[in-house]
Amino acid sequence: MAAPSPQSLVLSFEEARRVVEEHASRLVARGEEIVDLLDAAGRVLAEPVTADRDIPPFPRATRDGYAVRAGDLTGLPARLKVLGEIRAGASHAGRIVDRGEAFSIMTGAPVPKGADAVVMVEYTSQNGGTVEISRGVAQGENIVPQGAEARCGSPLLEPGTRLNETGVALAASVGKASMQVYLRPRVAVLTTGDEIVAVDTEPGPVQIRNSNSYSLAVQVQRSGGDPAILPIAPDEPARLRELVEQGLRFDLLIMTGGVSMGRYDLVEQVLSELKAQFFFTGAKIQPGRPVVFGRVECLGDSGRQHTYFFGLPGNPVSTMVTFELFARPVIEALAGMKTRPLNFLHARLKAEIRVKPGLRRFLPAILSGAYEDSQVELVPWQGSGDIAAQARANCYVVVPEERGEIAAGEWVAVMLK
Repeated sequence: MAAPSPQSLVLSFEEARRVVEEHASRLVARGEEIVDLLDAAGRVLAEPVTADRDIPPFPRATRDGYAVRAGDLTGLPARLKVLGEIRAGASHAGRIVDRGEAFSIMTGAPVPKGADAVVMVEYTSQNGGTVEISRGVAQGENIVPQGAEARCGSPLLEPGTRLNETGVALAASVGKASMQVYLRPRVAVLTTGDEIVAVDTEPGPVQIRNSNSYSLAVQVQRSGGDPAILPIAPDEPARLRELVEQGLRFDLLIMTGGVSMGRYDLVEQVLSELKAQFFFTGAKIQPGRPVVFGRVECLGDSGRQHTYFFGLPGNPVSTMVTFELFARPVIEALAGMKTRPLNFLHARLKAEIRVKPGLRRFLPAILSGAYEDSQVELVPWQGSGDIAAQARANCYVVVPEERGEIAAGEWVAVMLK
């Protein structure tokens, strides 16, 4: 069955993103492994993590001060007998606060029985065995109750969570020295084009070094995948097909170049010969309009399988943008993560933007400002081949397709790099 014509498969940005998310939501990771806790950073959790005891395991003081009975401070200043000091890590067994009594207590220390509040040290003055308190407290003030953060056995982290420093710390706090995580998906990266040469090659007058394979490999790693850079594919159908078939033996194939409408843009032709199913062959965005997404039924390591592929434009900025918009959610799903929607930040525009309406634009920009005064402005660039401009940018300004002009000072959507 012949592939549908490319014109019929050019989607709006929202439609193309929705197609990717729908397919990503049906993907599963290819296996699991156990790794040491520190090696689990950046990996996707394959097991639930639960509290092995109440957190905190005791009522915990959140301030340096005095553990008291709040009812003793109704008349101020109040003078209480100091029974001793409780430091973080010290046992509070057998320590009881009765009427008219207090314990000096440190932040993080267990609150003794009978005490129902901690008054901050700033409002106290100790003289020998007595403390004078000048300010009252409410019951529970400056105390985290036992089990307030989590009860023993309650879930803390769910499978599908990518482990950052907080997740690793939480796992460490419940005694997890090792973690069960999903295997990283194997992602083949294939750059095409007669004009592309290896990075260690002296390029000819009309040749360029292969930067796309390396930018994609970094993006694959950041998304949770394990990249494999394939040899550069020439604009020759037989060799291109050989390399595409090699790439389809991986969990995902990402190609760059050869997906436009030129005479030597052969990727779609080769994929059609392999009976590929195309979900879209373009998206109404800039940069990156000629982006392709589909899958091929092929023979993999475990028998017949459907391997997804992306054909990304060859211009470097287009390659990076379309990866973030479309390829990243598929890699994250193959790594075991739950599918999540694309989120944008918002900032005020520093300088006016004028563009031709009709495409959703993701334009390299610099987000700056201090604290809550965030501002964003476009980076001067020479189009989607301008890697130097991309290197200066730290985000993209998102321009809706219906907007041709955005005035300085307006709030605009921003996608971080």
